[in-house]
Amino acid sequence: MYHFFVTQEQIGSDSILIKGSDVNHIKNVLRMKTGEEILISNGVDKDYLCKITSISSDEVEAEILSIDEEGTELPVKLYLFQGLPKSDKMELIIQKAVELGVYQVIPVQTKRCVVKLDKKKEETKLKRWNAVAESAAKQSKRIIIPEVKGVMSFKEAMEYAKEFHITVIPYEHAKGMAETKEILGSVTPGKSVGIFIGPEGGFEDSEVDHAVSSGAKPVTLGKRILRTETAGLAILSVLMFQLEK
Repeated sequence: MYHFFVTQEQIGSDSILIKGSDVNHIKNVLRMKTGEEILISNGVDKDYLCKITSISSDEVEAEILSIDEEGTELPVKLYLFQGLPKSDKMELIIQKAVELGVYQVIPVQTKRCVVKLDKKKEETKLKRWNAVAESAAKQSKRIIIPEVKGVMSFKEAMEYAKEFHITVIPYEHAKGMAETKEILGSVTPGKSVGIFIGPEGGFEDSEVDHAVSSGAKPVTLGKRILRTETAGLAILSVLMFQLEK
């Protein structure tokens, strides 16, 4: 079933109006017809099962058949702080993180990042990254579209995460798996969790020291060295499995 997002203003008592680029997608790309069912989310807390009742050049109207307030969201807010990777790896990371339940993705400029973005390039990348997040949210039937924030320095990212209940940072010199399991096991419904992942080459020791002094907990991801595009997804997968209802 195809999935779309609308604002609260587009939702009536018994019907929803879809406007903008989704109208062309429904009409000319998907070639949908009246009577077909679609899923619509308000981007906050509700899913609506709807039936298309009319299609015009600038809007699609759909009758509300049922409302789901339980949705598909995890009972925690997971924030992925991703050191800027090379190539197009960020798009893959965002796509899979959204599928796994991330609440927000924050690109981070660390000391070992090879990628350097000026303001113009960052704006272009952010537009693309948020489009990837929206597409992944539709595909995975999320109620919300996780936001990809603007690029932060490591110091800015640590400041952003200081109010979270738990912040973790994978580090090759972290203690054994037992302590990591205990830390991740302490993530319970209602908590906010910051997950810091380094770029290719990982974090410098000074960055890890800064993170730990700021309250972050070093964790291990096992005996194997994971690539930057794998590490964050590994933690998100563990937390998703642990917290899924």
